[in-house]
Order: sequence, then C-alpha cells, then structure tokens
Amino acid sequence: MPLTRRKILASGAAVAAAMAAPMLRAQGRPRVVVIGGGAGGATAARYIAKDSDGAIDVTLIEPTRSYYTCFFSNLYLGGFREIDSLAHSYGRLASDHGINVVHDWATGIDRDARTVALAGGGAVPYDRLIVAPGIDFVDGAVPGWSLAAQNAMPHAYKGGSQTELLKARVAAMPEGGTFVMVAPPNPYRCPPGPYERVSMIAHYLREHNPTAKILIADPKEKFSKMALFQEGWNDNYPGMVDRIGPDFGGADVEVRPETMEVVIDGEVVKADACNVIPAMKAGHIVHAAALTEGNWAPVVPATMQSRMDENIHILGDAAAQGDMPKSGFAANSQAKVAAMAVRGALTGSRVFPAKFSNTCWSLIDTDNGVKVGASYTATDEKIASVDSFISQTGETADLRAATYRESLGWYDAIAADMFG
Repeated sequence: MPLTRRKILASGAAVAAAMAAPMLRAQGRPRVVVIGGGAGGATAARYIAKDSDGAIDVTLIEPTRSYYTCFFSNLYLGGFREIDSLAHSYGRLASDHGINVVHDWATGIDRDARTVALAGGGAVPYDRLIVAPGIDFVDGAVPGWSLAAQNAMPHAYKGGSQTELLKARVAAMPEGGTFVMVAPPNPYRCPPGPYERVSMIAHYLREHNPTAKILIADPKEKFSKMALFQEGWNDNYPGMVDRIGPDFGGADVEVRPETMEVVIDGEVVKADACNVIPAMKAGHIVHAAALTEGNWAPVVPATMQSRMDENIHILGDAAAQGDMPKSGFAANSQAKVAAMAVRGALTGSRVFPAKFSNTCWSLIDTDNGVKVGASYTATDEKIASVDSFISQTGETADLRAATYRESLGWYDAIAADMFG
C-alpha cells in the first residue's frame, strides 16, 4: 500500500513565517533533521554525525539550552543527587561533531516539501527526519487537572523546573501531613518511575517528617516491580505508604487544585502536597503531522520509520513499537538502530540487523537498588522481547548496593553517549 503524504503546519503564523523567511539549506550533502534533544534525539544526531564522518549534514532542533533528564530525577527528590547533576549541555554535539544545534521550537512538518517550520521563522529542509518529542498529557485524563494546575499539583514527569517544584511542595508539608500521588494508566513513560518516586519521597519524609503519610491512587491492578517496591516499602517505610488500586476506587479520581483536595471514589482526601501524573500521549508535533494512530506513532521495528511516512523516523516515548517500555535506555537503543538505518539509506553504508536492549533501575532506599530489563529483536509486527531479567525479593544488601552502583555507572555512560 503506497504511503500517503500530507502537508501539515501547526498554525497560519508558522506558515507565514516559513514563507517569509529564507530556507536554511546545506549544499551537497544529504540532510538529516532531528526534532527533540532527549535520550532518543540527541543520541541519533550524535551517531549519525559521528559515524557518517561528515558525509551527512545534521541539524538538531531543541528549544532548551540545558536538558534535564527525567530519568534519575527521583533521586533528586530523595536527596541523593543535586538538580544540576541532571542538566546537560548541547555544546559538544556542535563542537565535536559539527551538528547544527538550533534552539527553537519545531512548530510544524511539511511532509510534501520535507521541511520543518520553526517558531522563530524559517524552515529547515530534510532528506530524512527523526522525531523524538517525548510525551504530552491527555487532556481531561484526571478530572479537575490541567496544565494550568501544574503549579498547584505538579506532574514532574518532564525534567527540570517541575521536579524542583515537587520537591519544594514535599519539603513544605506540615508535620504529619499527607502526600498524594495520582498514578498514570498504561502505557506511560518509565513504568517503575512513579513507584521509585514514592520510595524517594518516603526516604525524604522519613528523614524530615517521619509521621507524614503517602497515599497512591492507582488505576492499574499491577505495576512494574510491584513485589520489589512493596517489599521495600514494608521494610524501610513501615506504615507510611498506602496504595489504593482500582478495586477500591483508584481508577475513580478527581482533583481540586484550588482547595488541594483529591476525591477518590467519592471520598475527599485533603492533600498537603499532590503529584498528579496524567495519562500520556506522544508529543504534539507527531499528532500535528498526522503520524499517529490514537495516542502514539506506529513505526517499522527494524528501522523506527513511521508507518505513515518512510522519510520520517520516530523514537522513544512517542513511538508505538511493541514490547519495549518507554524509557531513556529504550530511546537511546532505538536511536542507534535508526541512525544506522538513516546512514544506510543516505550513504549506502552497511546496515546490520536491528537489536535493542533496555534496563530500568530504581532506588528504594540508601544503597538499595533494583532493576528490570530485556533484550529485543525486530519482527515484521513489532519490537519483540527475546529474554528478560528482574531483581528478586529478599536479595542481599551487597547485591542491592551493587545494583545501585551499576545504575550510577549507566547514568554517566548514557549522558556521554547522548551528549559527547
């Protein structure tokens, strides 16, 4: 079935700006544009530029000058890291690899002309486009909550200022106060993330506000590493954490940010701090460019190409690809497969069979780390899990400490892999 193309721009203003401003064009070399400078986008840009040895012109479009990782942000909430340790610059991508880093918003994709419109004016042409926009939130997913309420009830599921705000809210809780988390439905970014967050906030409260309580309203019957987290909460934070699953109203939640109330199955709970993590969807630009089915963007597993447009590759959280979780490690792994496919298409370089891997580490308490992960292969239908592993309940303190140290090494390695 032939692929269709549609001309999509986000707004009339973007169209006018793109028509009025000159095109930013490279001469002679094939052009790759990458939208989004996170674990998927930054890695893809770096590998294409590095491994093509200058044969491909690479432009990375990312509005922020410092990227704050969402992964490991829970450790900041728990007091194990400083916020600055999560911040990374794009300078070495430009200086070491010759990538043209454009700090601007990509506002639209013209799939016929193969250009990306910028909020600041102009259009960037591409021969291949990589889109790695991360997540946005589903409107109305939690009744009473919207982005307008994110200061009162932070989501903190995008790294940076929201993470700092949530920590400030927890620190300001009165003695014996109540922290409420509204957990998200599947699928969402970093499946163990909300529950590591509970662990880290419990660690902080045990040290600073030991009579405080944590209440989780959860629409899911089960969650990633469930037995490990429950063991950890019972052993390290006894009596502090209470989870309400769907059988007891965890899927029937309304929030009232103005009065800091959470209504769970009709019962009103007064929250001293509240973390609302809504249902998620692919970043806005893939929806605007008609690259989605439902909330996510379907891709060809072997190349991460969009099933709607063979000249576009979609990475990370935004992609509907099969068995891989939405995680920083997964996005980094997918980026390398996409980078190889793009180089092969544009320069004729050799393309090897796609292989993927992922590990998600979580910290439960000091030196108490657990992990889950798998390796994957590409089938015609999806990225399929080949084998998997998970930490076990009852592990020794030495093994848990070694797992935590392993996670620290991974963080340093992936940061270097993304940003040079």
